[in-house]
Amino acid sequence: MRMKLSSLFCAIAVLAALPAAAEGAQRTVVHAGHLLDVDTGKMLADQAVTIQAGRVVSVQPWSAAAGSGAKVLDWTGYTVVPGLMDMHTHIADETESADPGAALKSNPARDAFIGAKNARDTLRAGFTTVRDVGVYRGFADIALRDAINAGEVPGPRMFVAGAYITIPGGGGEITGLPAGTEVPMEFRRGVSKGVDDVRRHVDIILDHGADLIKVIATGAVLTDGTEPGQSEYTEAEIHAAVEEAAKRGKFVAAHAHGAEGIKRAVRAGVRSIEHGSLIDDEGIALMKQHGTWLVADIYNGDYIDSVGRSEGWSAEKLRKNTETTEAQREGFRKAVKAGVHIAFGTDAGVYPHGDNARQFAYMVRYGMTPLQAIRAATIDAARLMGKEKELGSIAPNKAADLVAVACDPLQNVECLRQVQGVVKDGRPVSLD
Repeated sequence: MRMKLSSLFCAIAVLAALPAAAEGAQRTVVHAGHLLDVDTGKMLADQAVTIQAGRVVSVQPWSAAAGSGAKVLDWTGYTVVPGLMDMHTHIADETESADPGAALKSNPARDAFIGAKNARDTLRAGFTTVRDVGVYRGFADIALRDAINAGEVPGPRMFVAGAYITIPGGGGEITGLPAGTEVPMEFRRGVSKGVDDVRRHVDIILDHGADLIKVIATGAVLTDGTEPGQSEYTEAEIHAAVEEAAKRGKFVAAHAHGAEGIKRAVRAGVRSIEHGSLIDDEGIALMKQHGTWLVADIYNGDYIDSVGRSEGWSAEKLRKNTETTEAQREGFRKAVKAGVHIAFGTDAGVYPHGDNARQFAYMVRYGMTPLQAIRAATIDAARLMGKEKELGSIAPNKAADLVAVACDPLQNVECLRQVQGVVKDGRPVSLD
């Protein structure tokens, strides 16, 4: 599978960024009208960010850098923020639709082109790093990540899950199909029942090159035949995934809507709770105690309700979305107030890729300051992944990921949807 998909990505290499050799030796200075230092929370005026070989060399007042002879990228009319980071995406899959069997009707070639387009749209929207937390066609996300890393297609830096660890017929399965439909094995790479089976599939997924493990701890809103509030794995099974992943230095993200499923996952040692829709006060306190991260897609419910109704998504999905949307937002508000670690994650792929920044306004509406919301998508997202020394802020020795926006996002967080320029690894991204 990886060889087939990689060769397909080579066929669309015309979309790739500039060769690394041409950029590596060149020193570039980004002249920023304003620059948001997310580490200190300060907005700095008239700054120079010096970049070489894809890394930030220095950040200093423009007056100290002017006349250095470096190539200058003039962003004096903009506010510059670190490259944005979405911790819950599904770039390698087709966008959600009314057809539960859509993934089975596609093929690896088509999926490769869909993934390449989604990656490009995400990068152009200012998101230079993502966690891709599950794909139906197993390991397709690994192939896409590798193609981006090789410069074959443009896209964000990807940390991928490879496949879902899910019970048979659970929230990570393709369900709602006509009777007698056989789902091929490539769509069931992580289907596991029992502690030993979970361990075995975690190892298989990591052997194929995944960066993290995604466990489906409860039912799902968008999987017919499952209920978000219902636990699907025992604490022992989730702990087995955490323990096995830890042997390889990897974290586990747990899809968990229901209150009991959330608490099982937290006690089992997962790094993050995804969605957290029906979290209760005990669960919030437990997350705070364990330092567990919350990644809650609080914009998504509005999209599902609007587009899902207009496109004829199943009544079951629409009902479950209604039952979880406002509860999730209230739980998010409580988690913010309690000081739970929160990282930005949107479930992009349910809605079209490239619209990721829509969620910032929702995070502010439900309890965060604009700075907190921006930190959730930059330095705090990097901390979630254990990558804060490499990513998440504009600082010396970190990856040169920068985004120019048209106004001050601390005054109007919607400004983050007005992307005027993107630099990833020191290279300008074409927005045409």
